[in-house]
Amino acid sequence: MAGAEEDEVAPPAPHPVDPQQPMGQGPAAKRSRSEHHHGAGDAPSFRMEDLPVDVQAVIMSLLPLKEAVRTSIVSTSWRMLWTFRCNLSFKGPRYLHENDTKIQQAKCIETVNCVIQQHSRIGINKFSIRCGLFEEDSVHLDRWIRFAASSKAKIIHLDLRFKDVFEEVNHLHLEALLDAQGSSFLRSLFLGGVVIKPHSAICGFTILRRLVLQSVTISGDFTGFLANCAALEDLEMIECSGLTNLIIPQQLDKLQHLLIDGMEVEMVEFYAADLSHFEYKGQVVPIVHHGCSKLKKATIMFSGKKGLAKAFTAVPSILPVKILNVRSVALSKYSQLQKLPTRPDGMFMHLRHMTCRIIVHSRPQEANYDIEVLQLAYCLDAAPQLETLQLNMFYVSSSGVSSAEVVGMRRHDHLKAVFMSGFRCYKAQIKLACCILGNASVLEKLTIEPRITGTRYLGDNTDLHKILPGVCEWAQLTSERFGKVINVSGAPLHKKKAGGKTTATGSKTNRAGGK
Repeated sequence: MAGAEEDEVAPPAPHPVDPQQPMGQGPAAKRSRSEHHHGAGDAPSFRMEDLPVDVQAVIMSLLPLKEAVRTSIVSTSWRMLWTFRCNLSFKGPRYLHENDTKIQQAKCIETVNCVIQQHSRIGINKFSIRCGLFEEDSVHLDRWIRFAASSKAKIIHLDLRFKDVFEEVNHLHLEALLDAQGSSFLRSLFLGGVVIKPHSAICGFTILRRLVLQSVTISGDFTGFLANCAALEDLEMIECSGLTNLIIPQQLDKLQHLLIDGMEVEMVEFYAADLSHFEYKGQVVPIVHHGCSKLKKATIMFSGKKGLAKAFTAVPSILPVKILNVRSVALSKYSQLQKLPTRPDGMFMHLRHMTCRIIVHSRPQEANYDIEVLQLAYCLDAAPQLETLQLNMFYVSSSGVSSAEVVGMRRHDHLKAVFMSGFRCYKAQIKLACCILGNASVLEKLTIEPRITGTRYLGDNTDLHKILPGVCEWAQLTSERFGKVINVSGAPLHKKKAGGKTTATGSKTNRAGGK
């Protein structure tokens, strides 16, 4: 077979010279006529066959797999080039309850099996399959894993979830990802919609740098397994189950990014000394980080009551960060604002940039459902060096009723820029904006945008033409009151004369006589 492959990719033989052919009729003459027709100075025509075989394979690998296979039938010398592709990616149906799911899934499985059967298994860089898989199809999964392991793939991405079904039915043996010698060439591994049983005896993932688990059921010694992945730099766990406590062992001294999202764990504990980016999204649980912290960026999204205040108080290990992203979903009312500690050991002394998203489930005619918006004023007290603030607000029910008061917000001498989206002149929003304008001594501009950002509900922005005039009027009056620049994003620029001086309203608002 190898010989046949060599014959197919060999360059074509030169044309023989016919002794009976008159002078001027041979290949040289044809070439001369061709040069005369195209011009003697023209560059010779390019043929892909003239390139080395490995270069041809690289060019073919840049095409999508379907196009590479189609291109291979153009020339017999190209016929096997696609089998040297270094990146293999397949996509199938992801929703179980669609009419043709079974048909499309069968086509995807057939395509994957056909490709891996003919592939050379040489130089595989990435092997990716995104296709919902049933339990009865697990025999195909075993075949795919064996191919990836024997091909020494560096990146494996197996996302076998049906997005509308939350049952992980495909059992995947981590040992199957190792080669015959018990080692692996894997640098990156993504698993979705499977059941795994990790244990401390699995020692072959010594060069694994990125591990992503999504909707994975874990039963076994996950901590012991991680201890053998000492090269790991990025660990992401999303909506995984089976763990009571998540413990990241001290052997992961190279870990730089840790994401925990939607995990029903009771505690998170990690020893990663070099961790620079930490993300947690879920219920409030104890989060313990041992050792000296090198964190520069953190994302905390607590669900439940007083989630915003707890994001600033419940995770002391994030105090050294320079960039902080927080999110709060206000599902129930509470009557009092929570003051945060202002002692140095409880403050974000290095925080420079903060992004905050607040979702308010307010109810008509009921107070304090949007008190979480006002809580941000006290949270800002814990970040005296803050320079930029981005606040994205979304009212599910827009009553805008609030009886809470903001008192004692400290002076901010470094806050230069504030952006507030979803600003529609609700009482809590107005109170917070005025509090910032009155205490940010070096504030260069406040930008407000009535449009709600980051939402999938397009209907929430349908009445902007009715909201904008009121927001612009408030911005004009408030700008004159505090003497600060207020930009209204998305509004047209209008100008009018006030006392002989130009005042801009709408898109940009200044105090009369200001710059």
